[in-house]
Amino acid sequence: MDIILLGVIGVILNGSITLIDTLLGSVLDICLYADKYMTGTGGGSLVNGIFDVALGTGVSLIILKFLKKGFECYVLWTDGDADSKPILVLTRFAQAIIISICFPILYTFMAEVTEELTNQILNIVGTDTNYDWQNWVNNILSLGLVNAIFGLIFIICYFMLYFQFLMRGLEILILRVGVPFACVGLLDNDKGVFKPYMNKFFQSMFASMIQIALCKLGIGLMLNIGININIFWGIACLVLAIKTPRFLAEFLIPTSSGGLVNNIYNTGRLIGMAKSLITRKGG
Repeated sequence: MDIILLGVIGVILNGSITLIDTLLGSVLDICLYADKYMTGTGGGSLVNGIFDVALGTGVSLIILKFLKKGFECYVLWTDGDADSKPILVLTRFAQAIIISICFPILYTFMAEVTEELTNQILNIVGTDTNYDWQNWVNNILSLGLVNAIFGLIFIICYFMLYFQFLMRGLEILILRVGVPFACVGLLDNDKGVFKPYMNKFFQSMFASMIQIALCKLGIGLMLNIGININIFWGIACLVLAIKTPRFLAEFLIPTSSGGLVNNIYNTGRLIGMAKSLITRKGG
């Protein structure tokens, strides 16, 4: 029975390593520039055409909201502080327009910084991708059924992580396209949706850096099967990489006075105070 299972696992591992070699080198590029791998029917960049449409619509919304706020504040006196200087609203309007139009350039700079930081981290972790996967498969199968099963788990985690890289690339792509709409919030005093939107942007890029570093570290540990404990460390690195977005969300959630968490907290306090007053009156 063990021989049959080893044979099945061996076939799966041998079939998987032919894909792994082709996937390792482009994960960061997929996360930051997913549009390079997605072209329209005419062969052009998909994101450029969509961003042009989003930019035109977003700028139109910014202009409409600027006119609406100015009219309601300084003519009808029904919104905002009519005594506030109009230059402040005009400054926020100019900021929203400039960021909307110049964001592709700003994103290029941000992506270059992310690439540089990731490369520096990988220089420490080890960026060698010329792994002898066939030798790894042979070695891990020779160690018995249990180690072969852990090797299979590692491969499954790796492909799950790779699909996360694809989804991360699509997520960042959608965020890039939607920036002109988020800039509409800059006309508000609290920046509206723009602040949490950019927080999500940076969270996605930071998660990509950590996931890539953990992926390379996990592969390096797994392929060093001379020490059996490295097999567990390798799997642990990939499992943590898969959970990185959720892990980061626990302390990178944007906070504001009107946030959901604060609203729940304040509601709980009010209920507690009401209960204490009722108890005192009843006593």
